[in-house]
Amino acid sequence: MADVLPYKPRTGEIPTDPGVYRFRDADGRVLYVGKAKNLRQRLSNYFAPLRTLHERTRRMVTTAASVEWTVVATDVDSLQLEYMWIKEFDPPFNVRYKDDKSYPFMAITLADEAPRVIVTRNRKIPGARYFGPYPKVWAVHDTIDLMIKAFPIRTCSDASYKRAMQTGRPCFPGQIGKCGGPCSMTCTIEEHRAMVDDFVAFMAGGDERFTKDLTKRMLAASAAMDYEAAAKYRDKLASIEAVLGKSALVLPADEDADLFGLAEDELSAAVHHFVIRGGRVRGVRSLAIDKEIDISGAELVDQVLQRVYGDAVDIPRRVLVPALPDDAAELEQWLRERRGKRVEIAVAHRGQRAELMRTATLNAQQALLRHKTRRTSDYVARTQALTDLQEALGMSEAPLRIECYDISHLSGTNVVASMVVFEDGLPRKDQYRSFNIAETTDDTDSMYQVLMRRLARVDEPVPADAADAAVPDAADPDAEVVEAPKRRRFAYKPQLLLVDGGQPQVNAAARALRDSGRTDIALAGIAKRLEELWLPDDDFPVILPRTSEALYLVQRLRDEAHRFAITHQRRRRRRDITTILSEIPGLGESRIKALLKHFGSVTALRAATPEQIREVNGIGPALADGIHEHLSGRPAAPSR
Repeated sequence: MADVLPYKPRTGEIPTDPGVYRFRDADGRVLYVGKAKNLRQRLSNYFAPLRTLHERTRRMVTTAASVEWTVVATDVDSLQLEYMWIKEFDPPFNVRYKDDKSYPFMAITLADEAPRVIVTRNRKIPGARYFGPYPKVWAVHDTIDLMIKAFPIRTCSDASYKRAMQTGRPCFPGQIGKCGGPCSMTCTIEEHRAMVDDFVAFMAGGDERFTKDLTKRMLAASAAMDYEAAAKYRDKLASIEAVLGKSALVLPADEDADLFGLAEDELSAAVHHFVIRGGRVRGVRSLAIDKEIDISGAELVDQVLQRVYGDAVDIPRRVLVPALPDDAAELEQWLRERRGKRVEIAVAHRGQRAELMRTATLNAQQALLRHKTRRTSDYVARTQALTDLQEALGMSEAPLRIECYDISHLSGTNVVASMVVFEDGLPRKDQYRSFNIAETTDDTDSMYQVLMRRLARVDEPVPADAADAAVPDAADPDAEVVEAPKRRRFAYKPQLLLVDGGQPQVNAAARALRDSGRTDIALAGIAKRLEELWLPDDDFPVILPRTSEALYLVQRLRDEAHRFAITHQRRRRRRDITTILSEIPGLGESRIKALLKHFGSVTALRAATPEQIREVNGIGPALADGIHEHLSGRPAAPSR
């Protein structure tokens, strides 16, 4: 492969102005759209030597056959044009969203003569005001049922409304008290419009003026001994308080904000969006994203904000994000033009906002895990992943049993290894194994030791005569039945071994296979760049296509092996810490827990003075001196 792309423009041809660029393939299809404050500076990154580019970027520029750009007047114009082109061309190398069209919304059809409230997934109703999204349909219906008790607006269909207005007979929902529009014959169109305005104002901010107003009216009616009116105000007040109770106050009562939590890995990302109005969470949504080009978290935030607010009419005055995009000022101006008022993009650093950001990030992590698990648990996807892996590694059969190994240590100490097992593309946690490594020189030696120990347990298939011995002789029913030996789970032979690492780890694993006499097991190493799989004695890695299901399977194997190794190491370290402290006379289990909770680690405890150790509840002067002496290896100074 040539190191210079044939369509690379001369440096002097590329302007230094802000603008938007498009990469196209040989058929003219737009592959990628991006924006830049300085086109020459940005495009030069794509035309660097190919060997220095990230694999996904390299795949994009080598797939493309041309690049073109459009100069604009301002950075805000470039942002707007980028959004329009991404929406128009849907480029395959821009981030791919797993859309959340299934989320239900509450909509008020303000363009109608008598607006009604409905549950819908359609975001394009002319003149409608939307609230949400809601996680479940029943959550929208529950909110509407409570709201129409306080603000009885229309809920019936357009056909029912038209028929009622023509005949002068109330619509059916109005007859049973489920519709408060003009079609129920209880109010005029003007009175109904006023109730709709109150409904929208309450939902937009949870305006507590309604609570105060209803309380005042209820007390006045009660004082006038108009108990029937007072009861109606009481019921409306209860409905409003029920709606407010469904969404806790998470920020100050006058706060309108959208908050985005983000979780990502090499291949995918997930965004969790809290819609906060009047300090309360009024809607939630999650977006799953497939990353086609290697982009930073700040760039991903930029793309998400464009996606969410591109067609939005409900833009809050504050947008809270985990990282500020480079063009945050331009994004603020773009949002201000759409909202008609100032919009602030900020990072939540402390207080309630930071706590809510942690909650959103946790939800994003769970959404990312669900996205990946759903993808790998699908039977068709699993089958395709195994087939892709077989073809990529040149195996004669699909790797129905895969074992992945990872080495973990703490600055060269507490060396452990993990073995995770996937069968038919799914984890077999009952067959996971962990290894303690007493003496080793480096990671490659550790990998060799672990695989030698594991391969020594791979037994040959049970002999046919042994299997036959488990069946009684038909001619002699009284003959003793000899049970066939049971095959140990650890003894099953994998079709593929994956090791976490590049050529050095692969070479060590290949040496273990040779020394064990195993020529029937395939081997590959997972490099730092997840797309690259290293095979023994190959100078170049195997590149897994970005769209390959095998890539997600390999990622999950590597992550699971790493997680299992870290878990085992921490468990062993805690055991070692407890063993060290339990050797000290006078320290029992409860005091050891108190010391570790106070200092956090044996290292911090070892650095502590006897006076600091005495601060722990239950530790007296003599015991503090004994702990200090034992951990420091020298006699403690006499206590005063």
